[in-house]
Amino acid sequence: MPVALMPGLLLALALITSSAQAVECRNETYADNRYTLCEVDATTEDLRLFLRDETGAILGHFSTIARALEPDGKVLAFATNAGMYHTDRAPVGLYLADGVQEMRLVTTPGPGNFGLLPNGVFCLREGRADVIETLQFEASTPACTGATQSGPMLVIDGALHPRFLQDSSSRYIRNGVGTSADGSRVVFAISRNTVNFHAFGSLFRDHLKLPNALYFDGNISRLHAPQLGRSDAGFMMGPVIGVVEDADPAPADALRN
Repeated sequence: MPVALMPGLLLALALITSSAQAVECRNETYADNRYTLCEVDATTEDLRLFLRDETGAILGHFSTIARALEPDGKVLAFATNAGMYHTDRAPVGLYLADGVQEMRLVTTPGPGNFGLLPNGVFCLREGRADVIETLQFEASTPACTGATQSGPMLVIDGALHPRFLQDSSSRYIRNGVGTSADGSRVVFAISRNTVNFHAFGSLFRDHLKLPNALYFDGNISRLHAPQLGRSDAGFMMGPVIGVVEDADPAPADALRN
């Protein structure tokens, strides 16, 4: 017997279908490790960085970002945390969004994964997105419309980070991003089991064939991928990267039911 769906559920299904057009997410296994991969065409899709709302308050959650987009008729098709932050959720390194720079570029070594040089910057530009090693970024000063710094670099011009050890016992859930040489292909990855840096970097270099990749974070890593029925909840995040698209209206016949 057919089950009548409520209009709200139909609208939700319509939005999930819509989000599949903006970004392709899939679960995949490589070298005995499980990952979720989300690919974005930077030449056509609307990639945005999120941190604060119009009042300066931290957004912090995928649901908060999604609600903030609703008045403009937009939906959050995909999102993931995008860089390390302090306890007040302020970025550790360079952060630029909507023409406003909140934090400067950090080029010196320091504690933790961020300071494990070389680190890098994820730079958004018109029609492209690039992972750029920090000193290269400083030297070239690209005109980014959005940028977030994190570390360490996973892959630098086709080579794994020199400090990565294949047999390292430091294993966590990890997420990061890799980009193609022409800046058109962007792949976000989050592991579905704990992995070390060598395994995670190898995913981008050897499996995804991407010349540059950047680590975002570890245990706090989260993913919003509606087409996979996934939107991770948890503590407030700092910087978030996401794909935004127009909300498709529910079909007229669905609204009548």
